[in-house]
Amino acid sequence: MEIPFLKISMSGATGFVGTNLGKRFKSLNWNVTALEKSDFQKGQERIISLLNDSDLVINLAGAPIISKWTEEYKKVLIDSRVKTTKILVEAMAKMSKKPSVFISTSAIGIYSDKGTHTEDRFVYADDFLGSLARQWEDMALRALEFDIRTVIFRFGIVIGPDGGAIQKMLPPFKFGLGGTIGDGQQSFSWIHIEDLVNAYIRAITDKNFSGIYNLVSPSPTTNKGLSEALSKALKRPAFFKIPEFILKLKYGEGAEALIKGQHVLPDRLKRAGFEFKFSDINSAIADVINRS
Repeated sequence: MEIPFLKISMSGATGFVGTNLGKRFKSLNWNVTALEKSDFQKGQERIISLLNDSDLVINLAGAPIISKWTEEYKKVLIDSRVKTTKILVEAMAKMSKKPSVFISTSAIGIYSDKGTHTEDRFVYADDFLGSLARQWEDMALRALEFDIRTVIFRFGIVIGPDGGAIQKMLPPFKFGLGGTIGDGQQSFSWIHIEDLVNAYIRAITDKNFSGIYNLVSPSPTTNKGLSEALSKALKRPAFFKIPEFILKLKYGEGAEALIKGQHVLPDRLKRAGFEFKFSDINSAIADVINRS
């Protein structure tokens, strides 16, 4: 299938996901305009000028979740997601020639850490992350009011050879000091960066893609399963355990993002016929280690 030239505007373009998307877009000769934090600070007119003639808008903006959640930092987390999305949606609404597609981000932290969740069968989390994700999504879905095809990807933990959570875990594992968080039984729903990028290409080029999709592998594991995969790929032991109270001392309420986990399945992607290159944690981790 021949893919036409596209002009893309993207927030969060310099992050791990944004960088990998940018590389693929460049290989397709698509034009990418990066929406910087400073652009949003200059106001709506600045954003409208940058979105001019864009075929689609990708929203990846958001301050890092893994941090100590003071009340001040919670506001940073909310503003960097909800306020940024609001500015984008309201800017698109005022444009005479609107982008045809808006792809925004969310996270599987919207779900409870109990049970198995799909896009159609789920229980929302009753905590800060769950509330944040719902506000984020509600703001993004307002783009539908302006006849803009809107896709929301709920990210699992993104892994890859050039960034993401795994790269931060590698040093202790390489020295045989790796292990689980607590008993390691918390769910770990993940996505390899190559599958994530391919899902974006599909969402951009397939006009049937609309609404909310869980962007996770079809084979979630546990924190223990992840540790075992890392241990196997690196040929190093992984018998240490990080007590939960240590993380709580360092991150306070923010430790919940590390201690809890959601068991999530990508039902809508599978029903759309999307094929995953990396569907099990062992092959995904082996690829990350081999290419790091």
